[in-house]
Amino acid sequence: MQNKLTFLFDGGCPLCLRETNFLKKKDALNKISFVDINNQDYNPVLFKDISYPEAMSNLHGILENGDIIKGLDVLAYSYELIGLGWVYYPLKIKFVAPVLRVIYKYWAKYRLKLTGRSNLENLCTSECEQ
Repeated sequence: MQNKLTFLFDGGCPLCLRETNFLKKKDALNKISFVDINNQDYNPVLFKDISYPEAMSNLHGILENGDIIKGLDVLAYSYELIGLGWVYYPLKIKFVAPVLRVIYKYWAKYRLKLTGRSNLENLCTSECEQ
């Protein structure tokens, strides 16, 4: 069975890793393929040319049809695939979804600092040039 979602995650982020580990445990049917963008073997060419800096700026997922989804949509779809879609139900509420997306946008922008990590420039290696 082909995965329904390729989930690109930052394995160096403690909160991202916790979330990913939870999803992996719940993904009994292996519907999600998890790819750590911090792995030395990460090759953007294999993942719709999503560069390391781009992947670090926002959560990315690649659907089985090749479409790319980002941010909260990746999490919402992941939870749907593991049978816990109700967790992200607030994204379906018209007046709540925009607020949640703004909050996530700021989380994505400042997550390195909030988790006590170096900035992207310092984390970036030669792969950032790709």
